[in-house]
Amino acid sequence: MEQARNEGLGGGSPQESGGGAAGANSGLRYSAGGPTKNRIYIIDVTNRDGVQTARISLSKLQKTMLNIYLNQMGIYQSEIGFPALNHERNYINANLELAELGLLKPIVLSGWVRAKAEDVLQAVRKTRIRHLNLSISVSQIMTQGKFGGKMSRKDVLKMMTEAVDAAREAGIETIGVNAEDASRTDERYDEDYLIEFALAAKEHGAHRIRYCDTLGYDRTISIYDSVKRLAQAVQLPIEIHCHNDLGYAVANSVEGAMGAIDAGVDAYINTTVNGMGERAGNADLVSVILALTKSRGLKDRQVLDPRVNLKMAWKICNYVANAFQVPIPINQVGVGANAFAHESGIHADGMLKDRHNYELYSPEELGIGDVETRPIGRIITTGEYGGIKGLKYVFDQLGLELKNERETLELVQYASAHNQQPLTPDELWFIATYPEQAKKILTMTPLEEI
Repeated sequence: MEQARNEGLGGGSPQESGGGAAGANSGLRYSAGGPTKNRIYIIDVTNRDGVQTARISLSKLQKTMLNIYLNQMGIYQSEIGFPALNHERNYINANLELAELGLLKPIVLSGWVRAKAEDVLQAVRKTRIRHLNLSISVSQIMTQGKFGGKMSRKDVLKMMTEAVDAAREAGIETIGVNAEDASRTDERYDEDYLIEFALAAKEHGAHRIRYCDTLGYDRTISIYDSVKRLAQAVQLPIEIHCHNDLGYAVANSVEGAMGAIDAGVDAYINTTVNGMGERAGNADLVSVILALTKSRGLKDRQVLDPRVNLKMAWKICNYVANAFQVPIPINQVGVGANAFAHESGIHADGMLKDRHNYELYSPEELGIGDVETRPIGRIITTGEYGGIKGLKYVFDQLGLELKNERETLELVQYASAHNQQPLTPDELWFIATYPEQAKKILTMTPLEEI
């Protein structure tokens, strides 16, 4: 069990600079063909944007377990939270320690701050974070509406570049600059400002630009064209961050990423598990992976980071559903209860003859079948009010090693109160195996100045 949880997924790191010549495919929509030179990498933002979903949340322990599962899934990067916030400090530093210990490798752990120099300095003072995304609004409507007429577009550029300078001087290894509401820079026909913004970020040392469809306003054609134009002009990797207000989040994420690919640079798609996020949510992790690997024109292109392990889909989606206490919809792509259910006589007949008649992918590909069953009858659990004997029994039943009984019991009690849910076998394993980091994660008050 421990070996499986610690098993790393090898692979090289993506290039942070663009590859081919700008405009190599100018004027063309992408077409089916062989493998592409550039790749699409996944940055999961469940622990930053997903937890902003109104009326629900994840505990710091649950956020940590999600980072572990994302790493096992081969996801390139996890945006783990807000390093400028005091209540995130211990959790973030403990997760960075887990990276040093090898549990959270090779996944990149990044933080989100406002594009303000003081926020950057707060983040590096409070945590050991080394990868940051700096966010500020770029559309005319938000510049006027959010800053109340107190800031001009030039002021926005100045604030952003000062933040990038601060991040570079602080030793941040990956600086991403988020263009919030980038998709609505067409409202005043000022998409040129978005390019000016991105070029200024690049000049000051940014490594990536995040194109944000903050209100889910884009369409697949518009986001492909806008991102391609942006990528050609700036020649930096482009992150795609889409919301689902109009139901386009997954499609726009894929098409936006292909705009960057066809401009000759790498692309990074922001996802959340089960599509959680503000309002109608973000681009769903599993849906994006399936679209990049199973859809017409892309299934043979090999555009997706080859480290991604789709067999983790079932486990990670169910963990997040249980942690958020938001059930997976019956018709959820890939992992819904009806994703592989067939009732129509024609469909059932076709399926029984050959599953490929009505399935683009199989449940086995998503790890479905490894179901955790719950016993009935006499049950002994451990939790907020458990004792030593019950703890020893549970660990023995799970085949877990229990080294320090008293310490582990206390941590299990705190963790159960922290989650307000029964602990999973993986959570119990983590607490027993990494007690020092578990203590920090379960402690909300900052322990020390960094």
